[in-house]
Amino acid sequence: MDRGIVTTPFGRRSMTLGMLAHQLSSAPAVDDGSVDKWKLFRTVCAAKTSLGVSDRSLAVLNALLSFYPKTELDPSAGLVVFPSNEQLAVRTHGMAETTLRRHLTALVEAGLILRRDSPNGKRYARRDRKGTIGQAFGFDLAPMLTRASEFAAEAARLEADRRYLQVMRERLSLCRRDVIKLVELLRSSDILLADEADTQCQAVYMALSRKPSITEVERTLDLLSALRDNLTNYLENLLKTQNMAANERQDERHIQNSESDYQSESEIARERPERGISDQADAETQFGADGEAVAGHPPLPSPSRLHDHVIALPVVLKACPQIRDYGPTGHIGSWRDMFTAATVVRTMLGISSEAYDEACTVLGPETTATVLACLLERSEHIHSAGGYLRDLTRRARSRTFTVSAMLSARLRAQAGIVARSG
Repeated sequence: MDRGIVTTPFGRRSMTLGMLAHQLSSAPAVDDGSVDKWKLFRTVCAAKTSLGVSDRSLAVLNALLSFYPKTELDPSAGLVVFPSNEQLAVRTHGMAETTLRRHLTALVEAGLILRRDSPNGKRYARRDRKGTIGQAFGFDLAPMLTRASEFAAEAARLEADRRYLQVMRERLSLCRRDVIKLVELLRSSDILLADEADTQCQAVYMALSRKPSITEVERTLDLLSALRDNLTNYLENLLKTQNMAANERQDERHIQNSESDYQSESEIARERPERGISDQADAETQFGADGEAVAGHPPLPSPSRLHDHVIALPVVLKACPQIRDYGPTGHIGSWRDMFTAATVVRTMLGISSEAYDEACTVLGPETTATVLACLLERSEHIHSAGGYLRDLTRRARSRTFTVSAMLSARLRAQAGIVARSG
């Protein structure tokens, strides 16, 4: 199909440098492979914030895609659709023509479609005797195909930012709760200092906007964390002072009663073995073999919870170096970059968003990203990464899986690779 590379708009619409840039960048779409149009549309919807298009503009784009006869956008079959405004209005649920034109212009300016205007401004196609379209005038979908990888990367970045913001807001909420509880504890000993800390906490938290950005949340979290640390240190020093005063009073009572409570060395020697046997028996009867509390004693911490912590990012990158290639600009410098890379890897490995969300809920975002980095290292040996992740999530619920064991195996494997290469 002869459509040329550059075409100018019909009527009073003037040519702009932006339109020229979009047309030139869309030229390579002729040689690109085919892409599922509805999967690509969902990716564009996920990246709409960065593209600057509204929901109604996307509804018009959805209608345009519905006029493309195939499920796959295939450059060899042509990428121009030519519906009339009346047909578009029907598939956009009765959108007014003036509104339709406005959103079509927005799609062109966003670089999602191109106008291929005919000499008289009408949209139509010329067909040969066999019914094959020789030339079409309307809206060219080539930019979507050309920018498919860009849209996927931007959608992954926005999804990672959303998850990172969610984690930061959870930590901010917990930090604020800690500060409020510590202020209540402090009020019993120093009302003025407690009021000052409470005022500072409220001022910092109320400065947040209704929909705060990542930078705002991080800055607020740093301020409240510093306030929490100061309160903790003050209360710790206060506790030490009280303990020292209590010990001094106990020593005074001991000195005063030392003559009446005096025991000979032989009496002490006789009592020590008895107390030792008694203490040992008490220790054996306080807890059962599985660590459950017995006879009202507090329970022991579960062994699996002792390892339920976030592993340092440098350790993860050392064990799983391949994940670096999927970070922004091919580098990972923070957990935020790690979330972005994990979102890209999730899509590449074919893991569903439901399995990923479930893993984040059970394991936590950092641990889930670490698991995906490990799966990426062994992707050639894993038949179904999604099923593997679901199985690890199930095992984590039953406390039979810890990411530290998986990471240790990867570290040993990396050490073996380095040794062989040396």
